[in-house]
Amino acid sequence: MLSVEKVNHDFGGRIILSDVSFRLKKGEHVALVGPNGEGKSTFLKIITNKLMPDEGIIKWSPKAKVGYLDQHAELQKGKSIRDVLNEAFEEVIELEKKMLQIYEEMANFTDEEMAVKLEEAADIQTTLDHSGYYMIDAKVEEVANGLGLGDIGLDKDVSELSGGQRTKVLLTKLLLQRPTILLLDEPTNFLDENHIEWLKRYLQEYENSFILISHDIPFINHVATVIYHIENGEFTRYTGNYDDFKRMYDIKKRQAEQAFEKQQKEIEKLEDFIARNKARVATRGMANSRQKKLDKMERIERVREKPKPKFGFRYGRASGKIVFEAKDLVLGYDEALTSPLNMTLERGKRIALKGVNGLGKSTLLKTLMGIIKPFDGKAIQGDYLEVGYFEQESDPNNSNTAIEEVWHEYPALTNLEVRAALAKCGLTNDHITSQMKVLSGGEAAKVRLCKLMLRDINLLVLDEPTNHLDVEAKEELKSAIKAFKGTLLVVSHEPAFYMDLVDDVWNVEDWTTKVI
Repeated sequence: MLSVEKVNHDFGGRIILSDVSFRLKKGEHVALVGPNGEGKSTFLKIITNKLMPDEGIIKWSPKAKVGYLDQHAELQKGKSIRDVLNEAFEEVIELEKKMLQIYEEMANFTDEEMAVKLEEAADIQTTLDHSGYYMIDAKVEEVANGLGLGDIGLDKDVSELSGGQRTKVLLTKLLLQRPTILLLDEPTNFLDENHIEWLKRYLQEYENSFILISHDIPFINHVATVIYHIENGEFTRYTGNYDDFKRMYDIKKRQAEQAFEKQQKEIEKLEDFIARNKARVATRGMANSRQKKLDKMERIERVREKPKPKFGFRYGRASGKIVFEAKDLVLGYDEALTSPLNMTLERGKRIALKGVNGLGKSTLLKTLMGIIKPFDGKAIQGDYLEVGYFEQESDPNNSNTAIEEVWHEYPALTNLEVRAALAKCGLTNDHITSQMKVLSGGEAAKVRLCKLMLRDINLLVLDEPTNHLDVEAKEELKSAIKAFKGTLLVVSHEPAFYMDLVDDVWNVEDWTTKVI
């Protein structure tokens, strides 16, 4: 279905892809995995012609109908969610119009034209029947509800949607188009547990090919049959799911390290022999022979380790005993999202918020922190709060460099101190001097975490912190949260991430006034 040969791509003097070759067979379910910033999203942009490679050949099968989840696609103001989803069926809608036009113009046809046109109309009718054209409304409802758009309301104007809701609309439209090849870039980021489960089943049963980018390991394990691992600009293919890949990768890495160590010992012995014997006439011939062997030796490179992030949150002074108190608190904007809530969050408690998207998890966090006003009732903050807040979405048009982003918030720090703080989060000099808008989602998240780590806090509020983070960064973040001594409020769609971090789980579905 797709053949990629010897693709190279540099960006701002940085090698992103190096001599990459890749193949996709019919029906293969492929996951691209690897650390943040290794070029996974860049690769998808190159194979869909949104970005030109510096070198290389990309060949698609003539039968390939490619569907790409582009999270930056424009959605036109004035269109409802339903209007956008119906665009998935534009081809068959146009076919029906053509068929109806043939019937309308029949009175003007000659006998010969009539026979040809009737055959054309019959062919169109067959295509419409086979495509399930007369079940479009039911299909739209099924997929939209599966991914949670029913909760938002299909008649809502797309210009009023959040970034996560927009992504859901684009994903739903893409699945309705049923392309022969799906390209999905982190599709689970804005889905809650129920909808991830629905997408998991959908992709397991998907008869066509897909290429998936994700850092959600349980999800990859359920849907992928081939793994391409991207490291240092190179692609390596493994058959099986993520666990199978990890086993093979660890063995391969150990073997490479052993081979390097063995060669280094041999080089050391040869160099020692040459140094001791090249000056003596009797042994000079042997020394020269050893030197030739050394010169011809193909050197094994040590496995290059990417800088690993080291997260840690600074605990400030203790807060008052009561951190937040809700008295008949109703969440909402234009309308109430919840029934009145009465609850207390005490110092040192560690709480996860879960529930279907759109029911107010982020709204609850912002209301408790005083960022937005309650729809009704009161949200009372306790004394001496020092809040560290990680927001779910960042500004996609932020033209600050990473170093400027931190410096604006902490102007008293020296250039060296800011660079050291960013490096601690696993960012290289290339990342530090790049604009926020060109960093990958994971790299941008590390910059935002860096800003949190530089202040004293006693309350950590994290809204979907694992979106975009690679596996190592997620594990390190988990360790940092475990070590934090203060109060924790975390929103996450990954139970595997939060379950052993918290004392209690609050399910917003228990409070909502919406039908779910």
